[in-house]
Amino acid sequence: MFVEAFKRPKALFGRAAIGGLTLVLSLTSAHSQAAERTAKPVLHGKHWVAITGKPLAATAGAMTFTRGGNAIDAACTMLAATSTMWDTLGWGGETQALIYNPHTKEVKGINALGVAPSGATVDFFRGKGMLYPPEYGPLAAVTPGTPGGLMVMLAEYGTMSLKDVLEPAMNMAKGYPIEESQANNIERHRDTIAQWPDSKRILLPHLDESDPSKRAAVSAGEVLVQTDLYNTLMKLVEAEQKALSAGKSRKGAIMAAYDRFYKGDIAQEIVRATQAEGGLITMEDLANWQVYIEEPVSTNYRGVDVYKLTHWVQGPAMLQALNILENADVKSMGYNSSQYIHTLYQSMNMAFADRDFYYGDPYVPPEEPIDGLLSKKYAKHRYDQINWEKNDVNAKPGDPYRFQKGKNPYKNLLKNWSPIPPKSGAAGEAGFQQANLMTHDEAFLAGTTSIQTADAEGWVVSITPSGGWIPPFIAGKTGIGLSQRMQSFVLDEAINPYNVLRPGQRPRATLTPGMALKDGKPYLSFAVQGGDSQDQNLLQFFLNMVEFDMNVQQAVEAANINSYQMQSSFGDHQSQPGRLLIRDDVPNWVVEDLEKKGYKVEFAKRTSGPITAIYFDEENGTMWGGASDFGEDYGIAW
Repeated sequence: MFVEAFKRPKALFGRAAIGGLTLVLSLTSAHSQAAERTAKPVLHGKHWVAITGKPLAATAGAMTFTRGGNAIDAACTMLAATSTMWDTLGWGGETQALIYNPHTKEVKGINALGVAPSGATVDFFRGKGMLYPPEYGPLAAVTPGTPGGLMVMLAEYGTMSLKDVLEPAMNMAKGYPIEESQANNIERHRDTIAQWPDSKRILLPHLDESDPSKRAAVSAGEVLVQTDLYNTLMKLVEAEQKALSAGKSRKGAIMAAYDRFYKGDIAQEIVRATQAEGGLITMEDLANWQVYIEEPVSTNYRGVDVYKLTHWVQGPAMLQALNILENADVKSMGYNSSQYIHTLYQSMNMAFADRDFYYGDPYVPPEEPIDGLLSKKYAKHRYDQINWEKNDVNAKPGDPYRFQKGKNPYKNLLKNWSPIPPKSGAAGEAGFQQANLMTHDEAFLAGTTSIQTADAEGWVVSITPSGGWIPPFIAGKTGIGLSQRMQSFVLDEAINPYNVLRPGQRPRATLTPGMALKDGKPYLSFAVQGGDSQDQNLLQFFLNMVEFDMNVQQAVEAANINSYQMQSSFGDHQSQPGRLLIRDDVPNWVVEDLEKKGYKVEFAKRTSGPITAIYFDEENGTMWGGASDFGEDYGIAW
């Protein structure tokens, strides 16, 4: 999470008192001074790089590399470790990845996002008086995706056994010393966790219901034991080893473990426990779910090919914003000048308005207009709509069907669309039956970790796994904390006709790994934590590298801006037009000019989630790793 935003007194000196040349020199000087130093050093590696959200998990990745694993093996090891550490995800969450294959010279996407279970319908949740599915609990859960995503990636692209890859996570499940931030996070959510028997049993070992003042969660440095999770992971290893003994290939044996999770006794316990607490997941839901290896989408920005997963996540919004910004001379505006910030904000307004209306699951109808959305001509059309004097608080989705084949089937909805969705409707004023546990800001920035790996052979992996964060519903004796991603659906097609809840459909998620190639070779791999802020932060990270010549560590630590004008994908799904968060060292004259343009400016010491990235130094044949100075993200390189 970001630190709490605060209001700063208005500038003591007006912009008019500062000459244009002084303004440019001041901005340039501020950037140059900041660029000379970073809180963390660049990681330099020749053989491999491993970066993720927790130091212990990065160590697990490094151990895998030293045992001869490739970047896929290491990424899967880190995914297992971070899931075990509840690093804003649990084992029942979802996994999204981009993988560069050095042998085919292609980037592939991994879609391991769960689907809405049987019985999860608009009428079901409306009947409970809800405007959206709930934030937490068994009714918030889509089918688990992370176990399947890990096993498919490992089977298709890795070299090691599931047993070897899971070994660090299994050791951690037997007991690992928990870090202070997560220990306190569990304690803060103790009342919610205590609703669910197995969540309470595992995460609140010191709960004394006769003494509410006593700490219920483990404390920093105390060993957290997850015996149920260890047993579940052991079942996966047993299934793999049995298949190997029967003559199955490495891949076939891993998929035998996959089947045990989604069709065997593990699945049975997930279903039993979830339904016992009012959840909807069935055995058929788990058995029918599948991981997709798919083609990502991409755009070329000034000679760099940028890749994102397609519109089941928000990734294409970054590509849309880049297409819009390519029409401007971004570099000449000056890093974080008022003109640059205004241009960024307006470009993001349009890209994210399109996200809010058009993005959804590509595997179920209706078909989203992704070709039009990523058209350069459409981007120029959107660029020409920018108001250069004021923030457009009514920025709406465009009509990408004008730039591709077909007709817009939702013109009437588009005409009446509002950037601020209704707070009441068919559900009446009752709203959520379950109280919102997150504030709007917490929901906007919630969830996710990131994983970056690369090796000397040329494999590159970028992952943003999430779901099953604290406070999780743990499914019975499995030790598996289920996803809360159901809340990203809408129940009203007037908000987004492509993302209306239906059984078997994936919710449009925020999770968005990034990758870039230059001259057909890896150039950048990058990701960030932070919900709806992710592609805002990654857009600016990318521009910091490409337009403002920062190195990878400078770029991940640099000041960002954040818009809250797009609709939140969580909680109340609300939009806050004109609200702008900037870092507290932005000059007063820039702030004053932004306020004249209609922005409601707020300040924070840090203004992005923890960005992780790898830059590929083609000239020297080395890799540069960067991990933000905010949060516990950590990297190791060799």
